[in-house]
Amino acid sequence: MVVQKSPQRAVLWGCGPQGSEVTVYVLGPTTQKKQTSVSNETGMWRVMLDPIEAGGPYNITAASTNPTNESVTLVDVLFGDVWLCSGQSNMYFQVSQIFNASKELALASKYPHVRIFMADLVQSETELPDLANVSIPWSVPNEKDLAPFSAVCWLFGRYLYQILKYPIGLVESCWGGSAVEAWSSPTALKKCGLDYMDEKLMGPHANSILWNSMIHPLLNMTIQGAIWYQGEANTNYHKDLYNCSFPAMIDDWRTAFHEGSGGQSAIDFPFGFVQLSTDIKNSTDDGFSDIRWHQTADFGFVPNFRMKKTFMAVAMDLPDSTSPFGTIHPRDKQDVAYRLTLGAQVVAYNHILTCNGPFPFLILPDKMYVYIIFDQELAVTPSKDIFEICCSASVSLCGPRSNWVSAPIKLWVQRTIQLSTELCPQSEEVAAVRYAWRDWPCDFKACPVYSAKTALPAPPFIINFQSSSGWKRRHIATDNYLSTEDDWQKMQNGFL
Repeated sequence: MVVQKSPQRAVLWGCGPQGSEVTVYVLGPTTQKKQTSVSNETGMWRVMLDPIEAGGPYNITAASTNPTNESVTLVDVLFGDVWLCSGQSNMYFQVSQIFNASKELALASKYPHVRIFMADLVQSETELPDLANVSIPWSVPNEKDLAPFSAVCWLFGRYLYQILKYPIGLVESCWGGSAVEAWSSPTALKKCGLDYMDEKLMGPHANSILWNSMIHPLLNMTIQGAIWYQGEANTNYHKDLYNCSFPAMIDDWRTAFHEGSGGQSAIDFPFGFVQLSTDIKNSTDDGFSDIRWHQTADFGFVPNFRMKKTFMAVAMDLPDSTSPFGTIHPRDKQDVAYRLTLGAQVVAYNHILTCNGPFPFLILPDKMYVYIIFDQELAVTPSKDIFEICCSASVSLCGPRSNWVSAPIKLWVQRTIQLSTELCPQSEEVAAVRYAWRDWPCDFKACPVYSAKTALPAPPFIINFQSSSGWKRRHIATDNYLSTEDDWQKMQNGFL
């Protein structure tokens, strides 16, 4: 197995006869000895090791005395970073199902320091102190055990190991078709007014039913961070509350793991997630678009004020129209994991690199065009319809069912794109702009806007304007507004 390295302290726990004394011995490159006793109330014992640097192997023995003399020894234990992987079916999606699966499985033996563990699919209406069952016990990866393991989780861990060069532990706990409410504690649900049971729901949708059985038993564990791929189940269930329920779940997990590990899992541990990919081509339903936006707490990017120390992998440009597992399950999990790894490097490991695609920095509309200035240089492919503008006499009228019309890309240079407003009726003005606001916005890696430097895609966004000095313009990054025509003229001159 892999347990968390320094500077955090790993927590070990187990069960035994009530009142018995337990001694834990750590033998390897360094040695430790810790003593504790089994609780008379819970029948559980736990110890917190002193910090141990990455590496190994170690043997760890727990020995009890009074009234019995028993011992258990864990062998080939490594210290490194432990990541929890959770969500629904796209996180559950197996290594054996991805593109080039046989090649990936053949690589398993080359990564003996990336260890895997998989919780079994169990539901509970009450919080469990321990996992009821395990699908894959802690294992050195091999083709047989890796085949049913989460592809996103494995690839994320493997890519991280190639960068960090020390052990990575991967804990998979996910369930296909599950809603965010199922993974949330009652405390988290209450913050969003969801602390009630929907009688129509059963299985992996029901409130807290997977939190109880597949997250709560892990809270003693010291972890480095978590990654998440979920949201499809909420495109038609409490969709409009996801901008509350998802951030609330993250906050609650952080608090719960921090407290459960005796303060060793950081109170703000890094949390990465995959923004939803695609489902139905030419769909007019806004479910996927809305959830993508709500996954960022309606900011469009992370980290942000509401979701600190988070990172995101955009996946809307990775559709798979021929997936034998359904179009909602794209097989390209390599790019998803790679994009997650970029975010983890920045947020979890303080590496200096660009992990996000371009995002609007400034939007300047006039009567003929909308100018969108992004925060990095662009690689642009012309498109007639992926940008849309809302034509309205009032900003407040711009919603999902508003008069959205296509805004063709006319020109672009460096960080700026010029959109035409010619399809707006003359009696109305441009009140909002949105990008890639559809279930399936583009073909594989063929969206119109990418970073010229990193080839990362711009995420979807929807921006309502505010009026100022006759023109409507918005500075996205700081929420300040330009106020003079001189500012506008300088922007025009710079573009032209």
